[in-house]
Amino acid sequence: MVELKNINKSLSKRLILDNISYKFEYGKVYGLCGTNGSGKTMLLRAICGLIVPDSGEIAIDGKVLHKDISFPPSVGIVIENMTLLPGYNAFDNLKLIAQIKKVASDDDIRNAINRVGLKSDLKVRKFSLGMKQRLNIAQAVFEKPKIILLDEPTNALDDSGVKLVYDIIKEEKERGALIIVATHHEADLKEMCDVILRVSEGRLYEK
Repeated sequence: MVELKNINKSLSKRLILDNISYKFEYGKVYGLCGTNGSGKTMLLRAICGLIVPDSGEIAIDGKVLHKDISFPPSVGIVIENMTLLPGYNAFDNLKLIAQIKKVASDDDIRNAINRVGLKSDLKVRKFSLGMKQRLNIAQAVFEKPKIILLDEPTNALDDSGVKLVYDIIKEEKERGALIIVATHHEADLKEMCDVILRVSEGRLYEK
């Protein structure tokens, strides 16, 4: 379980997250819907430990972020401004990431690349935007994380890519993962989410 307790965060004197409390459970897909600047991405950054709240507490399976643990021990992330290494192909990019935790095999890497429909052995610098997004999705799931955080996961994807993302999210849910998807495309959320939450001016509302 991921539990948020009275999370507040300000940047440049602007309140970005406003007293957010919520419990996210494994085996469910949660959608965060809101306009750009509403706080969706900042909330994902807080959950994965990339920013520290000004006040409040985030607990991952009972362990408090930035107190008991620095980052969630098992998390996959697609978040804005992600960059993979342009001089390497898809497999080699994921192979380098895999060396950090050493929990994914070469077969896990190949399976993830196949799941997102990447057939090319081109280096990332020659990828289209859609191919880069597919690889981002692959890196988020190839280690079979318990928590998956996806920020605008269907960006730059064609219809076949969008369907692949939907299918992968359903498969990861069946595996028991906790998945949070942030997007301003509400139609995306209706296709794949168990719970849709609205984010507005840094506050969280259940629809």
